[in-house]
Amino acid sequence: MTASSTSPILVTGGTGTLGGHVVPLLRAAGHEVRILTRRPRPSADGITHLTGDLLADEGVEAAVAGARTVLHLAGGPKGDDAATRALVRAASAAGVRHLVYISVIGADRVPLAWVRSKLDAERAIAESGIPWTTLRAAQFHDLALTMVEKMTKLPVLPVPGGLRLQPVDSREVAARLVDLTLGAPAGLVPDLAGPRRYDLAALSRPYLDLRGRRRRPTLPVRIPGKAGRAYRAGANLALEGAQTGKRTWEDFLAERLG
Repeated sequence: MTASSTSPILVTGGTGTLGGHVVPLLRAAGHEVRILTRRPRPSADGITHLTGDLLADEGVEAAVAGARTVLHLAGGPKGDDAATRALVRAASAAGVRHLVYISVIGADRVPLAWVRSKLDAERAIAESGIPWTTLRAAQFHDLALTMVEKMTKLPVLPVPGGLRLQPVDSREVAARLVDLTLGAPAGLVPDLAGPRRYDLAALSRPYLDLRGRRRRPTLPVRIPGKAGRAYRAGANLALEGAQTGKRTWEDFLAERLG
């Protein structure tokens, strides 16, 4: 079973960082795309924007109607589980044949509320009765850059002991998602992470160098509780058998800032 080129593919979160890479790839593959967005936007060649709100469960049924494939990219700091359940209800009633979801590495291992909401969203999809595919990805380079920009404004750089990140390029995640979307439902597929692991000090050094700014002294800090233990154990890192992208953090910075 593959995505039909005669029915539109619905993309939630199609105007975000990941969606900005996914939608052109779907169009290049010859597919009509619908984007569910909270704010009205003009449509373009082969791209239709429909207004709706997953959290409020508004406009979802109309967006899903006639779509055989749904790519669920929309997410936020809270409410992903509720938003996904609203999408699942509409998709099930509309006869969707493939529901693809982007989740986060460690969804079943990191005891934080926003991560648990991702896991609950995964479960809602897996239990929906709709053929599905879920990809867990690491933090995007784009988000890591935002974090580093904020952290390096401080006079001292906090470095949580044991915390490591394995950031991945959002374009590589997009390419993998499009392949999965156009293929047959595959369940939970191998994680996708970047090629290298970094602590916060290692992430900040190439950024500061490219900006021509002095390096900050570091302040070791400890993440308390279960979350701290999980991060020190590498629960947010890709498991054995994961796929890794090719573009490093340094490659990303050189392109973005160089």
